[in-house]
Amino acid sequence: METFRIVGGKPLKGEIAVVGAKNAALKLFAAAAATSSEVVLTNVPEIADVERLADVMRELGVRVENTAHGKYSIKAESFTTTSLSREHAPKIRVSTLLIGPLLARKGKVTLPHPGGCAIGKRPIDIFVEGFTAFGAKVEEGEDALTFTAKKLHPARFVFPFVSHTATEAFMIIAASIPGKTELVNVAMEPEVVQLAGMLRQMGAKVKGDGTSVIAIEGAEKLKGAKVKVMPDRIEVGAFAALAAATKSDIKITRCDPKTFEVPLAYLAKIGVPVEVGEDWIRVKPARELKATNVTTHEYPGFPTDIQAPFTVLLTQAEGESLVHETIFEGRLFFTDKLNAMGAKITLLDPHRAIVKGPTPLRGKAVESPDIRAGLALVIAALVAEGESTIGNIYQIDRGYERIEERLRALGADITRVSQ
Repeated sequence: METFRIVGGKPLKGEIAVVGAKNAALKLFAAAAATSSEVVLTNVPEIADVERLADVMRELGVRVENTAHGKYSIKAESFTTTSLSREHAPKIRVSTLLIGPLLARKGKVTLPHPGGCAIGKRPIDIFVEGFTAFGAKVEEGEDALTFTAKKLHPARFVFPFVSHTATEAFMIIAASIPGKTELVNVAMEPEVVQLAGMLRQMGAKVKGDGTSVIAIEGAEKLKGAKVKVMPDRIEVGAFAALAAATKSDIKITRCDPKTFEVPLAYLAKIGVPVEVGEDWIRVKPARELKATNVTTHEYPGFPTDIQAPFTVLLTQAEGESLVHETIFEGRLFFTDKLNAMGAKITLLDPHRAIVKGPTPLRGKAVESPDIRAGLALVIAALVAEGESTIGNIYQIDRGYERIEERLRALGADITRVSQ
């Protein structure tokens, strides 16, 4: 078991480069299974979740090779099984994206009930409804679902609520089915747009990505592709919150500020001085941080994945802030750990919390509950006076590449300790 030992309470300084987006890379991996030709992905983040999905795909018979840092060659020439790994698949929810390629190419797939982060209620019902619309039949067992299809057909599917993972799953299967599919009330994230670009490169005709309606004309046979994974806008948010909370001067490089405009507007409301370039953002120390209400929303709104780091930031702001988490129930439960460090946060219900500040934070031993809250606790420890230890850091490794090395380059006192 590994932990982070952190001594906080001092400002940081320097540049930190953003790596490839986790939420894009995983979907591109899954799409690569829809073709028997080679797919090459670059700027892939070297994180635990990528390796998890790679293991799931390897156990299906897919060749997945890490040929250089951040570069992967994927070739799903054939499948040796249609059953997803009972060991690895339940640990990563994005394994549901492999249903489409297996259904389209083999007509059958068995999926152990998916897991991933334990954030609120994340049912698989929408995937069952969607794949059924494409002509699949679903049989539910005690610990697995089996999807079968003699012949898939295009569909018009209206999402009852916005889901980026389901949007991407149905984009991938639609690209594999000749004929026109229409997906309504879809996710509009930049990661969805990148997946659409990859599917176009593979031979599907995709229109409307970046809007609420996507039309896809599937191909008889999808081709290979070469794609550079987009920068991780979620890392940008975490690093910006870190800089503002520690009153540091940090330049965030290799990013795309155009995908980060709403969080930038929130930083301005909080009183954080920010300079923006073509591919960089510089956060400067603020004289005073002002309380601001934050409400998460699907893109282009405020991302749920940076809510936790911004909640830490608001503990250092003058006044009372309301954080309203509209996407995942229970994602604010990590605030009890911030309170143990000295924060004054009142949880009103699973979706809303009042943050009173500024409050000095103090070092504490805490456990990382999930990917995003885990990094938020790292930020809190860097704000806090004294020494903190953070356990269960595998959760952090799932989403952030070599995070302690990158933070040390900014002057952070953070060490990975094996126990």
